Amino acid sequence: MNVFVINGSPRGAKSNTYRLTKSFLSGMEEDFGEELHVEEIQVNAMGIRPCLGCFSCWNKTPGHCCIKDDMEQVIEKLLWADVTIWSFPLYYFSVPGGLKNLIDRQLPMVLPFMTENTNQTGSGSHPSRYDMSGKKTVVISTCGFYTAEKNYDGVCSLFDHMCGQGQYTGIFCGQGELFRVPELSKRTEEYLQDVRQAGREYGKGGIRPETFEKLGRLLYPKEVFEEMADASWGIDKKTGEKQSEALQFTRQMAALYRKESYSGREWVLEMYYTDRDERYQVVLGREGSQVLTGSPRQADTKIETPLAVWRSIGSGEIRGDEALMKHLYRVTGDFSLMLQWDQYFGDPKEEEGLSKNKGEAAGEASVGIHMPSRETNMLLLLLPWIVFWAVVPVDHRLGSLAGLLLCGLLPLLFHRHKKTLYDSLSGGLVACFSGAVLLGAPYDAMLLLSYFSFGAMWALTCLGKIPLTAHYSMNQYQGEEALSNPIFMKTNRILTFLWGVLYLITPLWTYFFLQTDWGSLSGAVNSLLPAGMGVFTAWFQKWYPARVGRG
Repeated sequence: MNVFVINGSPRGAKSNTYRLTKSFLSGMEEDFGEELHVEEIQVNAMGIRPCLGCFSCWNKTPGHCCIKDDMEQVIEKLLWADVTIWSFPLYYFSVPGGLKNLIDRQLPMVLPFMTENTNQTGSGSHPSRYDMSGKKTVVISTCGFYTAEKNYDGVCSLFDHMCGQGQYTGIFCGQGELFRVPELSKRTEEYLQDVRQAGREYGKGGIRPETFEKLGRLLYPKEVFEEMADASWGIDKKTGEKQSEALQFTRQMAALYRKESYSGREWVLEMYYTDRDERYQVVLGREGSQVLTGSPRQADTKIETPLAVWRSIGSGEIRGDEALMKHLYRVTGDFSLMLQWDQYFGDPKEEEGLSKNKGEAAGEASVGIHMPSRETNMLLLLLPWIVFWAVVPVDHRLGSLAGLLLCGLLPLLFHRHKKTLYDSLSGGLVACFSGAVLLGAPYDAMLLLSYFSFGAMWALTCLGKIPLTAHYSMNQYQGEEALSNPIFMKTNRILTFLWGVLYLITPLWTYFFLQTDWGSLSGAVNSLLPAGMGVFTAWFQKWYPARVGRG
């Protein structure tokens, strides 16, 4: 398949739209491989003069323009191509001037005779000089408005005249300038993946309605985009004066605040850019965010960082938690904001009122049932052990039967929760200990061995990639994403080790108590110590990350 790409952006290869076009082509390449032959032109680098309107190409030199310039090779490529991709940004609700010259200069490709074409818009047409049957057209464009909807009427009308209504594929994307912002690359890359999928499907026969629906979604909600767009100019909206780069960056960051994460009280985040000696506060409230200059309010959380470091974090060049572990920036005050950062400054997406762009193929959205991802549950891990340690001492036989029954029912309890290796291991170990007691094994020995086995299971996971507690506490911190957070992992590795040590040495004092008249105290001690350890865990989970944050 021959594909001719016409990049009509004055920015050339630096065009935001061109990024979408390259993604679309990469999708086609996945399907066609070496059978895909692509030729590209950059209109801004070509010498294409405006049409003179002399009609020489019709009556003096039929099929050939009197102007000898680069347009001749453009016509050759248009005739060569099976698919022509027009790539350009929206300029004043139409195509850029240089591209309009190229479009006007296609006049030699048609004959002067009047004809009716029911596929095309308008009251008349000119027949093609060449056989263009079977050739396809794709139009890819971005604009600076928050949505493409109702902003491409001029472009659609133009291509309806050129190609015929419904005879071309249009991919129109609003918020195009965001594709040049590194800090927003996570969201824009998601969109580019959708464009790549569209290219893959186009090569196989046509873009599915579900994919068109994804391409029609807003990158960011209207109010978020407009705040970021206003901040990107770096100009004060009241005075018109130029703002510093640090203030501009802070305003863009504040625009990403998700007001649905409002916790019931205003949160004051203070950003001090150490390399610029500039300090700004971001007030996070019920109705949105507000940027204050200086330090007019008492800050809840303070971040001291070079601007370059925070920009690198925002663009994804380095993870924020990794930078903190390397002491590239410092956090003082309430550290809980940092632990929930993605909830406050996440990637808001348009969930309702999906924007459908004019020119896209019509199609109904697929209807599906949203199934929430299952989470782990530490209670299900501990339940078999609790039953064994609490019930068996009261009645060895009844308690062992209860333990075996619970272990048998555990698989049924996991239909709503994600099961880990340690859940299965716990069920198996408790079943073995309960069975051993039923078969006449000394309860005291099984009790001591169960404590040791439980502690060993916890402690040994510290040697692996993911400590045991991380499998369960990640539910509170963005799920599996937390497993790549070094602060989260180190905190859990320490806690897992301490819990493991506690239960590894529990058999020592338990054995001591069982050999004395104080045997009845062992149950109380083995209940109080884990309770105290639980209080310590709750404190340590907040204290240790804050300690790292302070440097």
